[in-house]
Amino acid sequence: MTRPTPLAASGLPPRAFRAPARIRFSQCDPAGIVFFAAWFEMANAVIEDWFTEELGVDFHALHARRRIGTGFAHAEADFFSPGLMGERIVLTPLVARIGGASYALGLHVHRGEQELVRLNLVTATTDLDARRAVPIPDDLRAALTAFQERCAA
Repeated sequence: MTRPTPLAASGLPPRAFRAPARIRFSQCDPAGIVFFAAWFEMANAVIEDWFTEELGVDFHALHARRRIGTGFAHAEADFFSPGLMGERIVLTPLVARIGGASYALGLHVHRGEQELVRLNLVTATTDLDARRAVPIPDDLRAALTAFQERCAA
């Protein structure tokens, strides 16, 4: 397996959604470095905002009212440099693939131009009551496709 090369923030699509954040005390280990699981918590928070602010799909209504879940079916991370308590970072999700009942995201985390972490996430859409995979809802599929096209332009 070859290790990916970090990407400069300026190398990401200009029309991509970007979410600024600050690394919190609660996200760090005793050395002040982001604990690896905290990156996934930050990713989920950014995805919630991305749904509502960029895709126009209410994340909370999708889960609570429509009973469609969007849980990670696969998650991996490449760590390039540690994130430190108090630093300001920017998280940028990009759509890598849209399937039948899942979609894949690459989520880039930068401090300035330097990429700290890259998460590769596969999200399955599920019926929360039946606890089984279901096709991506049409409105979400359309929003993911439109975002992917905007980023490619």
